Amino acid sequence: MAKTRTAFFCQSCGAESPKWVGKCPSCGEWNTYVEEVIEKAEPAAAWGGVGGGGPAGSGAGGGFGGWASERSEDGGEGPERNRAGARPMRLSEIEAGDQFRMPTTDPELDRALGGGIVPGSLVLVGGEPGIGKSTLLLQLGLRIRGVKVLYISGEESGSQVRMRADRIGPDNPELFILTETGMARIFRRVRDMQPGLLIVDSIQTLHSDSVEAPAGSVTQIRTCAAELQRFAKETQTPVVLIGHINKDGAIAGPKVLEHMVDTVLQFEGDRNHLFRILRSVKNRFGSTSELGIYEMREAGLYPVANPSEILLGQREEPLSGIAIAATIEGLRPMLIETQALVSPAVYGTPQRSATGFDLRRLSMLLAVLEKRCGFALGNRDVFLNIAGGLRVEDPAIDLAVVSALLSSYEDLPLPLQTCFFGEVGLSGEVRAVSRVEQRIAEAAKLGYERIFLPKFNTKGLETGKYPVKLEPVSKVEEVYARLLT
Repeated sequence: MAKTRTAFFCQSCGAESPKWVGKCPSCGEWNTYVEEVIEKAEPAAAWGGVGGGGPAGSGAGGGFGGWASERSEDGGEGPERNRAGARPMRLSEIEAGDQFRMPTTDPELDRALGGGIVPGSLVLVGGEPGIGKSTLLLQLGLRIRGVKVLYISGEESGSQVRMRADRIGPDNPELFILTETGMARIFRRVRDMQPGLLIVDSIQTLHSDSVEAPAGSVTQIRTCAAELQRFAKETQTPVVLIGHINKDGAIAGPKVLEHMVDTVLQFEGDRNHLFRILRSVKNRFGSTSELGIYEMREAGLYPVANPSEILLGQREEPLSGIAIAATIEGLRPMLIETQALVSPAVYGTPQRSATGFDLRRLSMLLAVLEKRCGFALGNRDVFLNIAGGLRVEDPAIDLAVVSALLSSYEDLPLPLQTCFFGEVGLSGEVRAVSRVEQRIAEAAKLGYERIFLPKFNTKGLETGKYPVKLEPVSKVEEVYARLLT
């Protein structure tokens, strides 16, 4: 009988302590330490020990290179040979080859993943409750073709999954649903089915018999993720996990979970709006600058090929307090609408509110307008909104925010076919930004005729090849003088 020991784990960040503490020294949360029992001896992986033997001897195909590991000429298994006889190799001796990827038939998901699902990869999808994580992965299982998919539901019953599937789209005969949370029983079914893609909803609901801890605890999440990781790497079967998030917006459970997986996708958006952003936070097989954009409808998530056309309001006449910003989300240029309202303070203390924009940066821009440009905004209520429910962190929309604030302050509308991009500094200067040509091309594609941009960005720029008028500015006062005087 293996000896056991107990330890205390923070349920917020996963920090370990030999004794209970009231305040976590790692994350600062109070009363989050829970005692859990840990086995000293390393338990065998559930998928390899269920029913005797394991998958390695079956030799059946699993959709991605087979259930068994490929054998080398000297009799050792391909993935295991490096463990048994590892030797240092020159970089030039290592074979470089293109990694095969399986397309998902979802262009936005493929974009976020870097081109498709890689065999043997472990993907973690996180997001707020009700944002659409389960819908996205059920769509993946329904629409992918040529691959046997096993969807493990630990939160919903089979009938609940069926109701969502009927709403989303046509059935896929290669999609199988398993309502189970025990790792041993799950791997028994996986060994019998040999799927080509495994989807787990969610990692917080699974539990392993090898540790004595409740489901969702730090120990259980770490143990179950480790078993799924070993299964994915040794069978070359991709595994997609759904992860909950805590109140701070981070993925719940130990931080090591994000280090173990190959790809972390964050599903963002406002549940009161239609649009969702699938952002790549970590990707060992591609760029983390890519993202996918979806529109939530009754029948599921629909990819948005051209978000600028949808995010921009269809206005027939100019209105004060509205400016169009050319921003970059990931590697994708898009135009968004910034809306500002500046009015006299009614309740004495001026209010400051921002939706989709950093409130502290808004306060900084207001201070710049008051100090450098002479606008009395200290006794005004200021409200700022990024239309469409998006949250934008690109500093290049500063110039559009300032223009919208000035337009609302003077109650004068900006011209309809005008857009802005540029970062505003503390001295009121308009600083240069990146990816200028992409921003200009996106604005020109949508028919904009005039673009205000930083003067420094025009150096070396071929202004004649764009069918738009470029208005370089170096100070915020220049924008006010050209548009609102």
